[in-house]
Amino acid sequence: MLKTRVATAVVLAVLLLVALFALPPAGWLAFALAVGAAAAWEWAGLARAAASSRLAYAVATVAAAAALAVFAGLHEGAASAPLLVPVYGAAALFWLFGATAWLWRLPPAPSVALVLVLGWLVLIPTLLALVELRNAGPVLLLAIMVTVWIADIAAYFAGRAFGRRKLAPRVSPGKSWEGVAGAFAATTAYALAWRTFGPDFLPALPPVLAHPAGFVLFVWILTAASILGDLLESALKRQAGLKDSSGLLPGHGGVLDRIDALTPVLPLAALAVAR
Repeated sequence: MLKTRVATAVVLAVLLLVALFALPPAGWLAFALAVGAAAAWEWAGLARAAASSRLAYAVATVAAAAALAVFAGLHEGAASAPLLVPVYGAAALFWLFGATAWLWRLPPAPSVALVLVLGWLVLIPTLLALVELRNAGPVLLLAIMVTVWIADIAAYFAGRAFGRRKLAPRVSPGKSWEGVAGAFAATTAYALAWRTFGPDFLPALPPVLAHPAGFVLFVWILTAASILGDLLESALKRQAGLKDSSGLLPGHGGVLDRIDALTPVLPLAALAVAR
């Protein structure tokens, strides 16, 4: 099992890096849409949709994302797409109010239609942001993704070492407030290192976030969002009675299991970048 997990991780890392730095804009859009198709198919499973509906939902999700991407010029390499601001804004509002309310209430039997609509609010902005941020710079996108990975790894190890107080026992019993503290400590150090040693790869942020303290705040917001994304997917899996979103990735579950923390982070990052 460990060998399978490691092998899958290596393949995914190589595939991501090659696609990130080698593909032209249209090729990266196609790559993002392929990831989105798998994620949407899994989301329909979390919604407990009929098997015949899952493929249709994936196709509809990808078609909507592709249409918006082309409309905004992302396929041609546009690094700034003001037309997508309302899309990212809707996603931000969902994560701020809708996702937090969902985690608070944990509806025992949400309707299939409701979960599918929420999937569009989550997945379509994520796919568009994935393309727009890469157009702004592959290293920029990678640095934002690394923020999420650092938060996840630090939370895991801090939680294992010091975890006592449960963060959300009804949703994910293994997560703790000590893990959250570890995540914030690690991403704070990362933010300071990013600003000190990689200033050429800083995003073009509004003045309030461009200040050193503001940049740390920006990274904190992304850290908090990543935790929220992880918790929401955990809640949906629990409500659907599933351990993993699928078995598409040997040893790692499904695509959603790997990108759940990125789903709120990427749209928020795209929204924050100056246009």
